[in-house]
Amino acid sequence: MTRLQADLLFVIVTFIWGTTFVAQNLAMAAMGPAMFTGIRFLVGALVVLPFALAEWRRLKQQNIHFDRTDLFIGLGLGGILFFGALCQQTGMVTTSVSNAGFLTALYVPLVPALVWIFHAKRPHGSLWLGVALSMGGTWLLGGGELSKFNSGDVWVMVGTLFWAAHILVIGRAADRKTAPLVVACMQFIVCGLLGCAWGLATEPFELTKALTAVGPIAYSGVLSVGIAFTLQVVAQRYTPPSDAAILMSGEMLVAAIAGAVYLGEKLSAMQWLGGVMILVAILVVQLVPLIPQMRVKAAN
Repeated sequence: MTRLQADLLFVIVTFIWGTTFVAQNLAMAAMGPAMFTGIRFLVGALVVLPFALAEWRRLKQQNIHFDRTDLFIGLGLGGILFFGALCQQTGMVTTSVSNAGFLTALYVPLVPALVWIFHAKRPHGSLWLGVALSMGGTWLLGGGELSKFNSGDVWVMVGTLFWAAHILVIGRAADRKTAPLVVACMQFIVCGLLGCAWGLATEPFELTKALTAVGPIAYSGVLSVGIAFTLQVVAQRYTPPSDAAILMSGEMLVAAIAGAVYLGEKLSAMQWLGGVMILVAILVVQLVPLIPQMRVKAAN
């Protein structure tokens, strides 16, 4: 797969994830966030399972086998994915689709910061400008007052830590034995089982009410998890993190548009300015460090 083809896959991923915020919002009338997270990821696992089994058999024929380390990697990825999805979904109970989309995108400036913390790779100075813009944009998105932020906004922001961590490790995990589909399916199963167990233990569940959310579950399970998350695992093996982050940042704009079209949500001028500041922060963090390389290429 070429880098351009991988980038095009990310465009598809961005559109699916942006519109999925609407499905996530609608499903909250029928069940709790943990149970919805568990069911949607198990549905996604079922979509990917036949392809993962085919990949596993192919690797086995090539004398490539999975060991205990691969199992732990799958468990770890599934755990990170679960907490990211659970925090986001919990936030969706009280925040708007537009806010959730913009705030989720804060994971992009977090990625280089986590690289610095865990891999001792000092980030470019543009990170601090990006952080300042992100914080200012988040303030404006909340209406310029802390009182206008609700618990849902906080939950979504906490979830960005897990999304950033997931982006850092998923590419390496998929490349470990050239098994992106197996890795994707493993993390979906772990995330799904954790969600269902957590939901049964902490949330009321009525099957008749859950059946009214078949549409949102199908959309978010088949498209968002089964297709989009799997495409992310595949594409991130061929696309640099900077490209991936920039392309996926469009998710928040799609979410805002989808929220306006399907749910009638509206953002004030101040909130739109906040969203634009977050988008600029993302672009600054990802593009400014590339300027010296572009100058060198231009000079040659």
